[in-house]
Amino acid sequence: MKAEEVRGKENSEIEFDLEQLEKEYFEMRFRSLTEGNTDPSRISRLRRDIARMKTILRERSLGVRGQEPR
Repeated sequence: MKAEEVRGKENSEIEFDLEQLEKEYFEMRFRSLTEGNTDPSRISRLRRDIARMKTILRERSLGVRGQEPR
């Protein structure tokens, strides 16, 4: 997910997506340890998407980039 896509969403939408990605990330990590992973690059993409969403939420809370989505 691109940063501009995330910035176009409301905070509540980002928080919902963030929760879903964190669940998926946990399941992927657990699955990779127990039965092997079919797509290991997906884990790193999930980590980046989670970090991107948290960064944008933090920017909004500090007022760095503005509160309103574009």
